[in-house]
Amino acid sequence: MSINFDDVQVGGTLRVGTGVCPAVKDGDEGINGAVYAEGPVVFGTQQAFPEEQATLMVARTTNKDPDCNPSDRSLYVKGNTRLEGDDGTKFALNVTGDVTIIGNTDQTGDIQATGTITAKEFVGSVSTASGRSSGAKPFDMPHPSNEGQRLRHTCPEGPSNDVYFRGVVKNEKIIKLPHYWKDLVHINSITIQLTPIGSHQDVIVKRWDDETIYLQSNGGMPIHCFYHVYAERKDIGKLIVEYAGKSPADYPGDNSEYQIAGYNT
Repeated sequence: MSINFDDVQVGGTLRVGTGVCPAVKDGDEGINGAVYAEGPVVFGTQQAFPEEQATLMVARTTNKDPDCNPSDRSLYVKGNTRLEGDDGTKFALNVTGDVTIIGNTDQTGDIQATGTITAKEFVGSVSTASGRSSGAKPFDMPHPSNEGQRLRHTCPEGPSNDVYFRGVVKNEKIIKLPHYWKDLVHINSITIQLTPIGSHQDVIVKRWDDETIYLQSNGGMPIHCFYHVYAERKDIGKLIVEYAGKSPADYPGDNSEYQIAGYNT
């Protein structure tokens, strides 16, 4: 049985369904103007939902009343909003279509994308789990010399977890290693590149230990040269360069030692 009214005004609480709803209270404590509906509830186009798909289903307005001016939106929220998911479906929020966020986004979990990520300005690192290469790891900045231009460099890449330091030695026969290197790198992995300055000095590396590199020049002439020193880190596992797999998750080593988007720990 149904009853038709032109207008209904409820001064107290409107309840549709059975039971007591603590949020709107009951009896003398009932909140004036509150609404409780047991659900399911549909707002908008009658045929938009062919079956029950949620407690609250909101569709576009199709009201043909001449005083109604349907909006382009089905839902408009003013004020802060909280969405607390459960295990009813795989995703707490499932959006079909483009999304625009005006403001900052604070993400505590992983972000996975099957398409292209484009950023006007980006700080950090992004890798891809697709079959394609993750590309180079660049930094991009305003050009320091030419106004209106930009400068982009990329990071060097190699098949080992290396660190380096460089400098100039003059009138000395030793190069002191950083004091922490003895605990950071494999000493037997150290390689040294020397570039003489001003003259051919036939400078060589005589030997090294975990603190010092010892140099020797032809005829004992004064040494003046640039140096680059590289070594492989020992505080993390040895890099496995090639491995079978379809994504970084298949890496046979310890992925927690690497910062890879979507697989960080």
